[in-house]
Amino acid sequence: MKNFVDYLISWGPWGVLILAILDSAGIPLPAGVDALVTVVAALEPGRAYFAASLATVGSLAGCMFLYYLARKGGERYLDRHTATGRGRKLRGWFMRYGMITVFIPALLPIPLPLKVFILSAGALGVKPWTFAGVVLAARIPRYFGLAWLGAKLGYNSAAWLKDHSKELLLAAALLAAALFLLVKLAGRRRAATSV
Repeated sequence: MKNFVDYLISWGPWGVLILAILDSAGIPLPAGVDALVTVVAALEPGRAYFAASLATVGSLAGCMFLYYLARKGGERYLDRHTATGRGRKLRGWFMRYGMITVFIPALLPIPLPLKVFILSAGALGVKPWTFAGVVLAARIPRYFGLAWLGAKLGYNSAAWLKDHSKELLLAAALLAAALFLLVKLAGRRRAATSV
């Protein structure tokens, strides 16, 4: 697998595109898109944002593939993949918090579960444009931020992310809480106006 990753690095931003498609489609790979965006940005700072653009497009394509796979399979498909254990718990989170469960892990460069939430969105009928919008709203700042970090800090980017992982998790928790409150307030407002 290391040879495959080295091969993708040699392709520069186009390697990022391929890895992003495969990774977001649910194919487990040893190297992450985040790392490849950062490496390409460190090696070629002038192409950092091009790599981030291709990572975003590739990730959206992979996520949409998984989304449509679950949409076609419906709830029966979702039940097969989330019937027990952690999958059931994550599906419950999606049922309770909706697209926030897609946005937060798609935004953060810290490994968080995303596949089950994408499957839930597809199988439970979230509109394709809504789903795509949420993925883009999360991936654009993530990949462009990593490209900026890679271009500015070079290979020290990974250390910076590791050193600041607690702050990033805290920011994610605060963002999730704020989004959850906004969704709840909007729901109450809609309910009040429909009465």
